[in-house]
Amino acid sequence: MARSLFQKILLIESDSDEELEIIAKLAMEEERSTLHSPSKRRRTFIMRDTLQAGKDLFHDYFAERPLYPHKYFRMRFQMSRLLFCRIQNAVEAHDIYFVQQRDGSKRLGFSSLQKINAALRMLAYGVTADFMDEYLKIGEPTALESLKKFVKAVISIFSEEYLRSPNNQDIARLLAEGEKRGFPGMLGSIDYMHWKWKNCPTSWQGMYSGHIHEPTIILEAVASYDLWIWHPFFGLPGSHDGINVLDRSLLFSYLAQGRAPPVNYTINNHNYTMGYYLVDGIYPQWATFVKTISSSQGNRRKHFAAAQESARKDVERAFRVLQARFAIVRGPARFFYPEMLKDIMIACVILHNMIVEDERDDNGAEDFEYEQFNQPLEPVTSGPTNDFREFIQSHHCIRDTETHSQL
Repeated sequence: MARSLFQKILLIESDSDEELEIIAKLAMEEERSTLHSPSKRRRTFIMRDTLQAGKDLFHDYFAERPLYPHKYFRMRFQMSRLLFCRIQNAVEAHDIYFVQQRDGSKRLGFSSLQKINAALRMLAYGVTADFMDEYLKIGEPTALESLKKFVKAVISIFSEEYLRSPNNQDIARLLAEGEKRGFPGMLGSIDYMHWKWKNCPTSWQGMYSGHIHEPTIILEAVASYDLWIWHPFFGLPGSHDGINVLDRSLLFSYLAQGRAPPVNYTINNHNYTMGYYLVDGIYPQWATFVKTISSSQGNRRKHFAAAQESARKDVERAFRVLQARFAIVRGPARFFYPEMLKDIMIACVILHNMIVEDERDDNGAEDFEYEQFNQPLEPVTSGPTNDFREFIQSHHCIRDTETHSQL
């Protein structure tokens, strides 16, 4: 600024002090507007050694003899190295953004390991994007872009397999495990959780605030004994209760349309063709729901109610494990758009199911035979309707929950 001001003073022929003072003020205002103008503001460039950071990451975790053994990898990435490499290969093949390329100056950019590592660390630790700069040498804009593209790639690649409805083999396994625990016909337990939304727009806070008195978004899901999350439904404001969320979810859409796989089991010589879910007291009296015996009298009923309540808490344990693995859904959400929050939550559910499958003990697995259902299930795009409610009411029956007990 001083050099520009000096040049302008030299061009003035007048010796008047007032004119010189006016020129100086105009020059200072021009310089100030230039500094605060977004289009003319200089961008700070930091010479990061990104290639060395990529080499350090590889030698620390992915080399043939890595610096940190497997248990440290499992603790810091929340998954095995084999599963991480599977995800990396699929994401890199799906989106060219994760392929290492050269920029305009012919310098190599970030590797797929660095970008995917940044995204996973943000999901697992719940830290800000700026935190990735210290170890991975990735700036905040690149870290955020990597996270957005990573969750979209995970949903696009793995949702068909890991967000599917239970197939014949899954139902057979769930029924066998339910009967082993004393609950024949049980397909899991259903509940919902809240995710706090820190950066919810002010005009939406009343709509998204419920009994927690803070803006939240609801995730409804079904969980089985192995903590696999089925039928995730995310996105409704936190002001809704469980019944409102249930009315808008697609949990029973296949059942109402008569396209769901049949569920056959027998209790006390009574045949049933509809599986059920364990729920708490807020849910309605439907044939697909079984609640805990309220005010149970006698040791036998109390013992059965305790066992049923323990099985119902599978879904709560699944939510806690999901939050423990991915701290980003445990802490307040810092993003501004609901679409981004939905992508993050669904991607975390998919990764959670992939970890469950990867760590499942297949050595003790049993082969279950089940009636095949050959008709393919087409996607459902609408929630429950009046026909669905009439269907549920026509099949409504108050089960004597004690008859389910095999204790």
